[in-house]
Amino acid sequence: MTQSVLDQMPLLSMTAMDKPAFAMAFGASFQQFGFAMIGDHGMDPALIERGWMLTRQFFAMPDAAKSRYDARANGGQRGYTAFGREIAKDARENDLKEFWHVGRDLPAGDPLGRTMPPNIWPDELPGFRPIFTQLFAEFDRVGAELLSAIALYLGLEAGWFDGAIRNGNSILRLLHYPPVSPQAPGIRAGAHEDINLITLLLGAEEGGLELKDRDGNWLPVVTPPGALVINVGDMLQRLTNHVLPSTSHRVVNPPPDRRGYPRYSMPFFLHLRPDFIIDALPQCVSENNPRRDPPISANAYLTERLMEIGLMGK
Repeated sequence: MTQSVLDQMPLLSMTAMDKPAFAMAFGASFQQFGFAMIGDHGMDPALIERGWMLTRQFFAMPDAAKSRYDARANGGQRGYTAFGREIAKDARENDLKEFWHVGRDLPAGDPLGRTMPPNIWPDELPGFRPIFTQLFAEFDRVGAELLSAIALYLGLEAGWFDGAIRNGNSILRLLHYPPVSPQAPGIRAGAHEDINLITLLLGAEEGGLELKDRDGNWLPVVTPPGALVINVGDMLQRLTNHVLPSTSHRVVNPPPDRRGYPRYSMPFFLHLRPDFIIDALPQCVSENNPRRDPPISANAYLTERLMEIGLMGK
């Protein structure tokens, strides 16, 4: 029997533990796996189900209709990215997916608008904007709570990340992996690490997510119904000087008898403010763990990485 990550990684509760105990358990899971699982995040199941329904409706639209909202002009940050366009860093083949991005709505005239384009919305689905605006806000709320726990784990004040993520360039991605033939190659999304601070992922109906453990083994991430999978992104790895490691993960095709079914997932990429300077925290630098990376702004780092994965021109 294939071992899954649930055999090793605890399913954590945000309500059954006090905040210091949760912070220690959450940080320890991040340090060991680069991932954690949360069972009681408090997001409304009815709102989530409405989001899944609208996601399926959007991706069922004809390609010509979806392409009206092409995100190529804004570096893939808002709107639709067509099937097969994204490629994992250093991969040889493009991923077998299409997706839609919802970002943060900024007040008119906010200077961060120079690096964060406004949202676009599909005219064909009038419920799309209000539902995903609510879902974005819920992911944002839960993400801030989880970062507060990480701050405590690192010996910082609980609110340390509040200013760093205020009006951050976070992205809610609606993902569709269309059905493939039974003879299709084994990978739907190549092995990669996320760019951002942390990623919050609502479980998909169809499996396929795997993470690479410290021994180099690929472990299936089987998510309990309604749970969130959280993983460290490269920005947090860089900020903590690799004390909290970003872990490679991928999406593989299911067994041949399930390849005729689509896969949907809903990751929220929680980002820093574009003008935040990512520099190693002093308590994460030591003689045994010297500083690895020079300081860089969150926007400069994001731009560099978007070029690497084919979403922004060089």
